[in-house]
Amino acid sequence: TAPSVRLSPAARSLFDEPLAIAVQGLGPRQQVTLRTSLRDESGELFQACARYQAGDDGELDLGRCPALPGGSFSGLEPMGLLWALQAQKPLWRLVKRDVQSPFLLQLEVFEGHGDPPGRLLAQAQHERAFLRDGVRRVPVRDGRIRGTLFLPPGNGPFPGIIDLYGAGGGLPEYRACLLANYGFAVLALAFYGYEDLPKEMKELHLEYFEEAINYMLQHTQVKGPGIGLLGISKGGDLCVSMASFLKGITATALINSSVANVGAVLRYKDITIPPLGVDPKRIKVNKSGTADIVDALNNPLEGPDRQSFIPLEKATCRFLFIVGQDDHNWKSEFFAVEGSKRLQAHGKEKPEIVCYPGAGHYIEPPFFPMCTASMHLLVGRPVVWGGEPKAHCEAQIDAWQQIQAFFYKHLMSKPSGTSSML
Repeated sequence: TAPSVRLSPAARSLFDEPLAIAVQGLGPRQQVTLRTSLRDESGELFQACARYQAGDDGELDLGRCPALPGGSFSGLEPMGLLWALQAQKPLWRLVKRDVQSPFLLQLEVFEGHGDPPGRLLAQAQHERAFLRDGVRRVPVRDGRIRGTLFLPPGNGPFPGIIDLYGAGGGLPEYRACLLANYGFAVLALAFYGYEDLPKEMKELHLEYFEEAINYMLQHTQVKGPGIGLLGISKGGDLCVSMASFLKGITATALINSSVANVGAVLRYKDITIPPLGVDPKRIKVNKSGTADIVDALNNPLEGPDRQSFIPLEKATCRFLFIVGQDDHNWKSEFFAVEGSKRLQAHGKEKPEIVCYPGAGHYIEPPFFPMCTASMHLLVGRPVVWGGEPKAHCEAQIDAWQQIQAFFYKHLMSKPSGTSSML
């Protein structure tokens, strides 16, 4: 029989779900190279390859067979062909812009371990989707707020979450959309660089975010009494500010966040929080022109920079800090630890801090390939994000579970008198 690729699920899976890959019909102990390819929406190619040897029965199951040295990874890595995908264009990150269409994954099996690869023996295609059947995508243009609400299938109401991305602006929807697949009503919220919102991030007003919280709390499909916040990078420090000054927040999950206000002046009523100072002399630039900015920000515990520290002790919610210990964007672990000290010094509950050695700044939903370096809009040049691909991938899988468990625990308010399963 001719070799064939067997995938499970066969034709389509959610992007954050594992995919089982096997090849059958090979010769006993036959050597082959497997290659995956995926094009993003701008046509840029991502590829990974691995060298394998079939079993005595001519079967090759990536869940049982280790990859041999010489490819994008080695060892027993059932999902290696997905997490090791690398952009063929330098400084390029995999982003999903239209969550309503899947990514198309191509899988090819070649003879031998040559470079270039030998004869094509088998191939398959698989759709990596973002929207589970029945999830509704609702564009939100309500008062000033601009975003997209994702509602799970079923009657609701559902625990509500506002999802914020970082300094790149625009309206990334893919994380909110993937999270809605698990029973949350999630609002992906834009805050600059989108439609009629300000083009640049010069000054941010918490009243805008307050409007978004009220929108969620008044929505018939959102279960109260409070909502959750999820933010990465600059979106994280915005979530800390929202939790500190605004009502209606029950749980705040932060991915590589700062606890000082960064990058723009923040205003709320008569309060102004200046951005943390930056010293460009502390930026290291390598030969290729890529910057390491990890030391650029001033210390928010010293001098006038203390005014940038967000008063998170005012918050009444629970906090979860997800930390990549190899984050090169800024000192995420330092920020999480200082945030924890500040909360405890004011008699507040100690936040959960989950640290991942070998994980960089962009901790995304599972199986997004790690981006080593890309353009940073605020810095105006490419920066290194940190991370080691395998450790980073494992961190993304675990962090995704931690975030969901945290929100389930704190947003699924239990009727009084019943015992809790969590």
